[in-house]
Amino acid sequence: MKILLCVILLVAALLLFVVWPGKRRDELRLPFYGRNYAHRGLFGKDQCPPENSLPAFAAAAQNGYGIELDVQFTSDHRLVVFHDDTLDRMTPAKGFVHDMDWAHFSALPLAGSEEHPPLFADMLRTVAEANPATPLIVEIKSRSEYSQTYLEELCRATLAELKTYPGPYCLESFDPRVVGIVRRQAPEVLRGQLADSYQSYRRIGVKAVPAFVFSHCLGNVLGRPDFIAWCPDERNWAVRLCAALGAMMVMWTALPEHDTEKLEKDYSVTLREREFVEEYEALLQAMGKDAVIRRENKTKPRKKKAALDDGKDG
Repeated sequence: MKILLCVILLVAALLLFVVWPGKRRDELRLPFYGRNYAHRGLFGKDQCPPENSLPAFAAAAQNGYGIELDVQFTSDHRLVVFHDDTLDRMTPAKGFVHDMDWAHFSALPLAGSEEHPPLFADMLRTVAEANPATPLIVEIKSRSEYSQTYLEELCRATLAELKTYPGPYCLESFDPRVVGIVRRQAPEVLRGQLADSYQSYRRIGVKAVPAFVFSHCLGNVLGRPDFIAWCPDERNWAVRLCAALGAMMVMWTALPEHDTEKLEKDYSVTLREREFVEEYEALLQAMGKDAVIRRENKTKPRKKKAALDDGKDG
């Protein structure tokens, strides 16, 4: 009986050590409180302006929203803002972003519009000109086949661009390796671990053990994140433990069908998908027709992919 008790205590201590988040740093959290965050910019239900376009980012900043966005490399290692790892949902092209060079990628129309995918540097300049105090939550995209060296270069490039940004920012990723790299390269920067529920990981084809590791924040041992970005599903024991240990709780991503009022009470920061017609129409009227140009929506349904292979909507 004593041996069993010792084993249980040892396992509990090990789990506690692995899951434990970073030291609470309230001064870094403060700029992110009290705002709604436009996921991929302020874009309309009909992709007008398109998500992750410069007009969508400018509209979010001008109207007082924080912004959550995603960065990744093209094949020639240009740092771009694009949510999916594949091109087919938002552009007429097919294949992976990381397999296309910048010259071809930058020429692609977004959602059948005249807008094109931007460089991260151009996005930062656009937001800084619109509202330099806009807080940014930057997700660094990763895939399971990316090497440590590749991820280190990706993180280094992201941090280098952000040095010129005048407002507050933080970094996050679904990949614990990325959070660990950010911890080493820029320990002074607020960092977060994105996670989804075990059931969600399994539904998109992730095997049981990795699904448990990712959903229960066992990668925290690498990055010691300041915040946990969790989905609208009920929190599991590990996520609740992180909250109890002082981690800031961020919720991704509130959609119109969710009880956003409740979510915003339960979480420090809530990322919202700004596809609410009435709100968008009000902004359209306030901004004028030159700011938002209606175009045919040519986006395609997005296919679910495995975790770390951009199967998430963070």
